[in-house]
Amino acid sequence: MHRGEEIFYQCPHCWEEVSIIVDLSHNMEEYVEDCEVCCNPISFIIKISASQVVDFQATTLDQ
Repeated sequence: MHRGEEIFYQCPHCWEEVSIIVDLSHNMEEYVEDCEVCCNPISFIIKISASQVVDFQATTLDQ
């Protein structure tokens, strides 16, 4: 079973606070997912070390 951590962040489009579950079994994740509030695409870059999130970026696609 993979361990996950809930990360809260502010959507770079609508500025609402939302959350995602990050799978801590990977060293790095990069993907695009739509905001659950405004439905605009968000680019995520997440770095994980020793089962902890060490860098988290949630940006618009044009950044």
